[in-house]
Amino acid sequence: MPELPEVETTRLGLLPHIRGERVRQVVIREPRLRWPIPAQLIQELPGQRLQSLIRRGKYLLFGFSNGHLILHLGMSGSLRILAAETPAQRHDHFDLLFEEGPVLRLRDPRRFGAVLWTQDPPAQHRLLRRLGPEPLGRKFSGDPLYLAGRRRRISVKGLIMDSQVVVGVGNIYANEALFLAGIHPLRRCDRIARDRYQLLAEAIVGVLSRAIEQGGTTLRDFQREDGRPGYFAQELRVYGRAGLPCPGCGSPIKQRRIGQRSSFYCTRCQH
Repeated sequence: MPELPEVETTRLGLLPHIRGERVRQVVIREPRLRWPIPAQLIQELPGQRLQSLIRRGKYLLFGFSNGHLILHLGMSGSLRILAAETPAQRHDHFDLLFEEGPVLRLRDPRRFGAVLWTQDPPAQHRLLRRLGPEPLGRKFSGDPLYLAGRRRRISVKGLIMDSQVVVGVGNIYANEALFLAGIHPLRRCDRIARDRYQLLAEAIVGVLSRAIEQGGTTLRDFQREDGRPGYFAQELRVYGRAGLPCPGCGSPIKQRRIGQRSSFYCTRCQH
């Protein structure tokens, strides 16, 4: 599943091609995604100029004067900028055609993504209103993690993967951040001191920022808007490295299931 860095990489890649462009046509080939694509987009969007493109968690918000298009890539979705004459392929479900020529095309083989429309402030949408703070926001620190964690008795990995606590920390980046902070993923979140949460917050910011700089993590189903994969997988310290030496101490990296997700950690460096 594309995680926050992949979504942010997509946003940054799309902006130069479509910022300020006016929509000429909307094409819906397959409306049956996770939720149906609203048919009203065919009438609502033509003639509207794209005013903004921001990210909230893993959602992309396309701002127009008459509302916001809310797009989620789901498990296997990708967005591409293509020439107008490029033929659609089997899993190409949704197009925005712009007046100056480019086409923004959503490809989603598994159809777990979403294309929705709201004329209300997007922060009030049911999918967005309960989201936690942005880890890359200027005010993010260990305090919201500590305050949320001391009221619960789940693993710290489960805590930081809860989008109501902090958005966008998916499985890969949770593993990497916990390693950098030296915290065992199974440690109960109500037994972690405030100063260690601050280290964890800094690790989350660091690992997400580096992933964005390098274009996101290379996953089986994710590619950037230009079709090239991301490169952060080259720097993964523990994720997917079960049995290999820990980059900190040389001990074998361990793997186990935590909350139905694969977790990778070092028993010496993380406690």
